[in-house]
Amino acid sequence: MSSGNSCQPQSLTKPALGEKEAMELVDRVFGLKVFSIRPLPSYDDQNFHVRVSRNKGVAEGADEYVLKITNSEDSQEPDLIEAQTQAMMFLSAEGFPSATPCLTKDGNIMSLEAGDTGPGNKKYMVRLLTYLPGVPVAKIATNAQILYEIGKLAASLDKALSERFHHPSVKSLHRGQFIWNLANVPLLDQYIYALGQNKYRQVVEQVIEQFKGKVIPKLSSFQACINHGDLNDHNILVESSSASLENPQYRVSGILDFGDMSYGYYVFEVAIAIMYMMIESPDPLSVGGHVLAGFESVVPLTEEEGAAHTALLYPENKDYLMITAKTGWKHLMTMAEVGQEAVEKTWFETAAAYTNRAPA
Repeated sequence: MSSGNSCQPQSLTKPALGEKEAMELVDRVFGLKVFSIRPLPSYDDQNFHVRVSRNKGVAEGADEYVLKITNSEDSQEPDLIEAQTQAMMFLSAEGFPSATPCLTKDGNIMSLEAGDTGPGNKKYMVRLLTYLPGVPVAKIATNAQILYEIGKLAASLDKALSERFHHPSVKSLHRGQFIWNLANVPLLDQYIYALGQNKYRQVVEQVIEQFKGKVIPKLSSFQACINHGDLNDHNILVESSSASLENPQYRVSGILDFGDMSYGYYVFEVAIAIMYMMIESPDPLSVGGHVLAGFESVVPLTEEEGAAHTALLYPENKDYLMITAKTGWKHLMTMAEVGQEAVEKTWFETAAAYTNRAPA
């Protein structure tokens, strides 16, 4: 969902290829003939769902891919895109439902291509990734079972990357002042002016100060790992695993968008996952305990991480602080009113109830 490694404004150009241009790009770079194409939503890149004719000698039908055209700013960091793509390939080999790249005609996992007719002769990194089945979590009514599974997924994914992903490109995930890494929440001070003078600004200032006081001094004691960093309700795909309408069960069928990967801490990932699961929930304050229980079934939090956990959630910087989404602001204000102690009590009591039983 993000671009660039620093908090400074970026000269970002989102690609704007037409469908015909995209089809020609797939043919020229990957040697595949597209017979249907449709745009997919994206924050600052451009994505297309493409169906291609299979190679000669293969049974008739179609293979489905996502043509991902990275924005001009991020395209200038090939090592970082390499790390993200290699991580996806690694996770797929480890059994996670992650996309894998289709190689170019030259045998590469990506290709830097000239952009559209816009100014500046921009170039964009192009990849063709396998299309994953399922619907976004945002489209379903979440329940305890899938929230637990999402927490478990978040921990398992970070743990696999941190312990077994050793590609040379991994060093690029040390991203300095990358604004979307929670360690850099204090950098948000310089954007506070965008909120104007209102009740939101006061709460935001309070939670950033709380973060500086309760989290930053403890970072060195947290369990370090590689974070996916953006396990939101549109980047996790699910499929139904039961026919029950009264108690639907789901399994995760796809993990999308590795653009926010960076070195961080396990507690960052669980805080981000909880925040995103809260946004669409009709009972947002109950969400955290189920996600936390799933997460801790794989990676238990230390006492210090548990104490910092809710403070981490409050200032998550994508939806709560910088975007005036009604739901995000509503949840932030509710949590501020309820108070950190009461929120923590609800979550940790829910998570503790899982200790001697399977998820509901």
